[in-house]
Amino acid sequence: GSHWSSTDKTNLNLLGADFLRTRTVSHAYLINEKGMEEFLPHKSDGKKKTQFTDFEGKTSFGMSVFNLSNAIMGSGILGLSYAMSNTGIILFLILLTSIAVLSSYSVHLLLKSAGVVGIRAYEQLGKRAFGNPGKLLAAVVITMHNIGAMSSYLFIVKYELPLVIQAFLGNEWFLNGNYLIIIVSICVILPLALMRQLGYLGYTSGFSLTCMVFFLCSVIYKKFNIPCPFETFSNSSINTTSHDECEWKTFTVNQQTAYTVPILAFAFVCHPEVLPIYTELRNPTKRRMQSIANVSILGMFVMYLLTAIFGYLTFYGNVEAELLHTYSKVDPLDKLILCVRVAVLMAVTLTVPVVLFPIRRALLQLLFPDKPFHWVRHISIALCLLFVVNLLVIFVPNIRDIFGIIGATSAPSLIFILPGLFYIRIVPTEQEPLRSKTKIQAACFTALGFIFMTMSLTFIVLDWITGEKRSGGAH
Repeated sequence: GSHWSSTDKTNLNLLGADFLRTRTVSHAYLINEKGMEEFLPHKSDGKKKTQFTDFEGKTSFGMSVFNLSNAIMGSGILGLSYAMSNTGIILFLILLTSIAVLSSYSVHLLLKSAGVVGIRAYEQLGKRAFGNPGKLLAAVVITMHNIGAMSSYLFIVKYELPLVIQAFLGNEWFLNGNYLIIIVSICVILPLALMRQLGYLGYTSGFSLTCMVFFLCSVIYKKFNIPCPFETFSNSSINTTSHDECEWKTFTVNQQTAYTVPILAFAFVCHPEVLPIYTELRNPTKRRMQSIANVSILGMFVMYLLTAIFGYLTFYGNVEAELLHTYSKVDPLDKLILCVRVAVLMAVTLTVPVVLFPIRRALLQLLFPDKPFHWVRHISIALCLLFVVNLLVIFVPNIRDIFGIIGATSAPSLIFILPGLFYIRIVPTEQEPLRSKTKIQAACFTALGFIFMTMSLTFIVLDWITGEKRSGGAH
């Protein structure tokens, strides 16, 4: 990786930053025997009532699927073909299927825990399980995860948008990526982030998914449009691949293979969104919400698999960590790929507002737990978060290690560790003893999360020690 440019490395590090775009709404409901919803009293003293009473559960099944699917879908889809090149088609399929099933099981644990106590907020489940420390832990993990996600998407805007503008307008002052992320943040992200309810963003989520479907269709089309061997243009030189490089592999293991599991696991991060989407769902039931999760996970599984296969079968061993860069090297003036770049940019830009929602809710839970909704707080927190993220993207030259640490700790916590621990702690022992099959499974699920975390942190430390720029190190 020593021959890569700084821009290539930066974009490479952004690919693993597939923090999904979490959206947490801090609600607490009690579902009585007749299925009616009542607000739970505050657990600390039994008198105070929870805040955020502005949500009434009006979001349709389809909009909920759009929101959760958008939460799963991330910029990491651009790197799945490269991941397949480091595992082979069969091993990649096995890993992707296993992680999708585990993700669905994790949602089941969350919904069952929420059903026992009638709480539909990640932070409140943490409080019920471990008291205020649990609430603080959940809020901090979600905040870290989503700040990393917002930063990663704005980094994509910073490095990709100037290339698009240059293709249309040539060299101008606004090709400076730092100016562009400020303009995009003020003109596009901020107005959407000021919306009061998450459900309204289902329309932008649907459009964002449409952009990614266009990306997938383009990848499939280019598979039959680019013959192998092919010529690549790099640094004013032309290189031609050989016939030996046009063979696909079913199973392979190399130095980068170990990164594939955590990268794929992070690609399915959506669990903090499950409870708030459940809260805003019209006619909410546990089975209905599980169906939304299953449809969303299945849809993203199909998109991930098709993108990985057709991208890999286009370039085989020559596929780069950022798939769009590979297309640009084959045909730098390809108008279709230019349109795909525009679509991806719109998708990640429209995702940033929904990523901001859970951070704001977490901060409101920590700083103003007993205050009703107020527009001044709502707007002020959004402005502060965008200001901090813009500073991070502008002034931090190498965000790789920050993303790596956040991704290696928050993603396994949100997917595996916290859902398993919540289930063990919240479900009464009278209903399910500690040695019951379900709680043993939850304990193993939690242990799997610690294994993922340990593995990811180990790879990051090895990168620091050896100085090697391994492709999967950033998440």
